[in-house]
Amino acid sequence: MDAILKTENLVMTYRVGKVDVNALRGVNLSVGRGEFVSIMGPSGCGKSTMLHILGGLLKPTSGKVIVDGEDMADMTDAQRTDTRRRKIGFVFQRFNLFPTLTAEGNLQLAEQIHGKGKKIVDEETRREVLRLLRLENKMRHKPLELSGGEQQRVAIARAIINRPAIILADEPTGNLDSENSEIVLEMLQKLNRELNQTIVMITHNPEAAAVAARTVHMRDGMIVGEE
Repeated sequence: MDAILKTENLVMTYRVGKVDVNALRGVNLSVGRGEFVSIMGPSGCGKSTMLHILGGLLKPTSGKVIVDGEDMADMTDAQRTDTRRRKIGFVFQRFNLFPTLTAEGNLQLAEQIHGKGKKIVDEETRREVLRLLRLENKMRHKPLELSGGEQQRVAIARAIINRPAIILADEPTGNLDSENSEIVLEMLQKLNRELNQTIVMITHNPEAAAVAARTVHMRDGMIVGEE
């Protein structure tokens, strides 16, 4: 399978006072194009640090991060920002929607940022995304007028509206009840299956991890197995 995302000997060390803390200890990960992978592990195992490095939000201490053929570890901050804008969509646990904008406004803002102010998403693509996420009738609502599950679906729509190469989801069901969690996970499966969207999802929930095609287990900054 063609690897769209790959790390080689990824190391991340933080300096805390006079002590070095090893968040990642030589992680090697490969994700195929169109694959849905979940990453599990206890709190503090390094999974969120790895996700932030994969998304270009952090620069590793050493190692390589190949995203769709580009090594982000060797990039400047500006270059990583540009690669992130073009190729990566984030779904956060806390939604991070702009409260003063409608759902449609949040999507349009994401489109403008991706296109540097230019309209680059056609109506057919937007309708397809909204249909998959069952949001057609919610676009005039502001976040506080939506349920938690609906807000997370808007956040997912915002992440994929520009059809990035990779979706990185950080505990996307962490703030949802069981019913809304099930809906969001079903949506992610649909996006992976119907749009061939590559998804890497961080979770501590075995039930959430089970919707992915492959689960990678982390502990103490290392990958310790997969299934």
